[in-house]
Amino acid sequence: MKNKRHQRIIELIEQFDIETQEDLVKKLLEDGFNITQATVSRDIRELKITKIPNGKGKQKYVVLSNDVEQLADKYIRIIRDGLVDMDTAQNILVVKTVSGMAMAVAAALDAMHLPEVVGSIAGDDTIMVAVRTTQDAILVKEKISEMI
Repeated sequence: MKNKRHQRIIELIEQFDIETQEDLVKKLLEDGFNITQATVSRDIRELKITKIPNGKGKQKYVVLSNDVEQLADKYIRIIRDGLVDMDTAQNILVVKTVSGMAMAVAAALDAMHLPEVVGSIAGDDTIMVAVRTTQDAILVKEKISEMI
């Protein structure tokens, strides 16, 4: 029963923008699972589910995966959904995002482990990406543009 519930939780969060545990409990109850919010809370921990911005000013649950290709697709999707514009200032890439998405986009960029990137700092809608050289900043900008 637990495996079926876990599989259904994954399907639901991939299909819908589930914002809260209560929303997830409601969907599972509609599907015939007799569960409590405490059970869903444990399931979320076990499945390594986390929240990310949904691009509409709210958050949604997503499953963290160890599959590198699947993770890369998720990172690209986050960048694609959040990125507004990019520009270089010597060895710094300045990334403008949708309001509230800078931290998610910065985390996605950091997780991609681009060798030219030293690190990033995010505010609400702006990211400062420290890049090793001025040439690398241009290269990273091009790489990101190609990804999205």
